[in-house]
Amino acid sequence: MYEAVTKGIRVHVEPEYLEDQSSPDEGYFFWSYTVTISNDTKAPVELRTRLWQITDARGHREEVRGPGVVGQTPRIEPGESFTYTSGCPLRTPSGIMVGSYQMVDQEGRMFDVAIPAFSLDSPFSVPTVN
Repeated sequence: MYEAVTKGIRVHVEPEYLEDQSSPDEGYFFWSYTVTISNDTKAPVELRTRLWQITDARGHREEVRGPGVVGQTPRIEPGESFTYTSGCPLRTPSGIMVGSYQMVDQEGRMFDVAIPAFSLDSPFSVPTVN
């Protein structure tokens, strides 16, 4: 659904609104998102850190930084992929996420890989033209 490629590393994201984990009457909306990171290069890479910028419909922005993803720092071999699912709560019925992963190649060089911006839209969001 959403995809970005940086230096041969492909990041594909599919968000999903989770109605059963949300409470719209209480201003709580929850999404899961599944990320697939594919290594289209000829050398292995390792994911070291993540940076997320999460912005809700009111423009409130939060940054989340940390090591790895879901408790892992995966090594991704050439031609292989790593997939994980995580979640994001918001106080508004819509928002947007964007970010980056810091990777290291087999030579020890670090580089950033873009995570594409993706929409978090619930059935309660009001469509707007941006």
